[in-house]
Amino acid sequence: MESNVSIPSVNYNPFTVVGSCNLCTRELNNDELIFTIIKCVNFAAIKHKDQRRLDEEETPYINHPIGVANILIQEGQIHDPVTIVAALLHDTVEDTATTFEEIENEFGTEVCNIVREVTDDKSLAKQERKKLQIKNAPKKSYKAKLVTLADKLYNLRDLQRAIPVGWSQDRVKEYFKWSKAVIDGCRKTNFSLERQLDLIFAERISQERYHCACKKPLMS
Repeated sequence: MESNVSIPSVNYNPFTVVGSCNLCTRELNNDELIFTIIKCVNFAAIKHKDQRRLDEEETPYINHPIGVANILIQEGQIHDPVTIVAALLHDTVEDTATTFEEIENEFGTEVCNIVREVTDDKSLAKQERKKLQIKNAPKKSYKAKLVTLADKLYNLRDLQRAIPVGWSQDRVKEYFKWSKAVIDGCRKTNFSLERQLDLIFAERISQERYHCACKKPLMS
């Protein structure tokens, strides 16, 4: 069945309908926005279809980008469609065969640029990539910082829920430490998201102190 929603062809910005003059140029209406968002969800689902998260249940990977977008909307109160689409696509280039050119052609230059900002260069060693995330965090655009905050919030909550298969407690501890360094570079971006992240870090510190205190009598 053909869709009755028609999105005019535009160059590099599918979120604006360009008319024959400035007065005719407009933002997408609600039907067109829904069309674009669902198109993006479907695109991401196809790209990530064979991937699983590293928890014992092997959760479908697509849960992650959808969850990141949901965090932005529900908790960050971010309703900008460009940011939401970028969140849905944020791992496609890094973790699948998707190219930046493909992202730009399908979802526009601004979305592509945000995805580019949050994509690691897989040709570099893992530790170098992690260092660059910390170094580059303060330089990111506002929308890329939003995606970064929501991404880290999702991942840290996932770590609280279930430790990935093969991860040691030391690796979990290191991930929390590294994530905080990245997040600190994105400060003053979204109070609600940063508040939730700070609560997670505070809980983590409390747990570490508790376990440390419990072990002291055993070591005396």
